[in-house]
Amino acid sequence: MIDDFLNGDLSAVEAAVRDAAAAEIMPRFRQLAAHEIVEKSGPHDLVTSADKGAEERLTAALTALLPGSVVVGEEAVHADPAVYGALHGDAPVWIVDPVDGTRQFVRGEPGFCTLVALARGGEVLASWTYAPVTDEMATAVRGRGARLDGVPLHCGTPEPGAVLDVAISHPDYTSPEEKRALLGVRHADDIAARPCGSAGLEYRAIALGTLDAVAFSWELAWDHAAGLLLVTEAGGAQLTLTGEPFRVTGGNALPFTAARDEATARRVRDRLLTGARTQEGAGAGTGPASGV
Repeated sequence: MIDDFLNGDLSAVEAAVRDAAAAEIMPRFRQLAAHEIVEKSGPHDLVTSADKGAEERLTAALTALLPGSVVVGEEAVHADPAVYGALHGDAPVWIVDPVDGTRQFVRGEPGFCTLVALARGGEVLASWTYAPVTDEMATAVRGRGARLDGVPLHCGTPEPGAVLDVAISHPDYTSPEEKRALLGVRHADDIAARPCGSAGLEYRAIALGTLDAVAFSWELAWDHAAGLLLVTEAGGAQLTLTGEPFRVTGGNALPFTAARDEATARRVRDRLLTGARTQEGAGAGTGPASGV
């Protein structure tokens, strides 16, 4: 059934994503009341009425489009962590982040998006990355390439010898070990590192060729499934710290990287390994890592 679905007209999925954004997200953009913003695990982990409303609308629409499918959404998992287990099941799974970049959304900044991916058996088969403010839709289908508003996307390659532009995890979301690994990127002479914004938009920037790579230290499926497929189908590459591809079902060696090409991914991974090894030699909890 899922093969027939993927071989059919997928415009209904795009329409469902656009509808959820139009109905639940954009009317609240720069219009949020204080009671519509709630902290989850801390001040950098927010949820709004837009997140909840958009996920509920998408859940209803997407499961109707593909009978027998289930949804693993960020807000549903927050309410019931057992929902995440559907990623390991046999049913088709819609992986949904209704507002990726909630902090930016709350601040009234345009750097947020809606992410939807379709997976089965741990393999991501299709994805949709929608930026509501600019009304831009990036899509990917496994084996068929990536597109932005219908125009094919190609990551390209960085200029030989150029300093790499790399977006990395915010320090608040890293363990001491991950901080040490990321220092290898932050302190590399051939890399210009900056904190990441919306993960979905960072992945889109790689697919567009305007960002060279990311180095992320968390593996929640809704943040990465859509973007990693987009990058891969645009010709990019991904590697975990052990050199294996990222698994959407979890258990990855972190941090991991996604990049415009294989050589860039290996270059970033090498810097991550350098950071991890250097700091291990200096002793855990000492040196520059404690000030990240």
